[in-house]
Amino acid sequence: MTKTLFFQAIAKFFAGVAAVALLLFLPAGTLRYPRAWLLMGILFVPMFIAGLVLMRKNPLLLKKRLQAKEAESEQKAVVALSAGMFVLGFVAAGLDFRFGWTHLPVWVSAAAAVVFLFSYLLYAEVLRENVYLSRTVEVQENQKVIDTGLYGIVRHPMYMATVLLFISMPLVLSSLVSTVIFLVYPVIIAKRIRNEEQVLERDLPGYAEYKRKVKYRIIPFLW
Repeated sequence: MTKTLFFQAIAKFFAGVAAVALLLFLPAGTLRYPRAWLLMGILFVPMFIAGLVLMRKNPLLLKKRLQAKEAESEQKAVVALSAGMFVLGFVAAGLDFRFGWTHLPVWVSAAAAVVFLFSYLLYAEVLRENVYLSRTVEVQENQKVIDTGLYGIVRHPMYMATVLLFISMPLVLSSLVSTVIFLVYPVIIAKRIRNEEQVLERDLPGYAEYKRKVKYRIIPFLW
């Protein structure tokens, strides 16, 4: 563990907390927004714990996860679309709370929170299984195809987890308006997967054979 990596991770973490808080509470016009606090709790507490674990057990993987500069032009567009979706989705949820456009029962938010935490566990398992998992689309030195565990079920279990995470977020916030915006995410991630698989098939030995072995991308028996 290096001091530089530690401070980089801490800075990005608190920048994320501040950004989400501003996007939710400013449009809501109040800090008395219980489901926003619920989302921030289930989002950032596990993230902080996971960061500490990676810092201690696998700082190299943490460093890869902090890198977000894409080399592929198509992936840069995907990142921009995802960022726009988050901004619009969170702002819409805050405005929805402020003006009372839609409201979901408490049990829906609670169920969505359970799905969100389950998705975090899936994400953690993917990090454990794949030491090559960076945030950018690239093939690393000595990288090998992973075809066991979750990777034996779908080719992109990380994206399976993130789809569940992001679709459950607006439901935790009790906003149907925000939910409609976040439903764009599966379309965005499909675009990312198409380009990523082209890169992997071109640059990663054995990936074409892996694609024939594992048929489904993120949804077993469907896609």
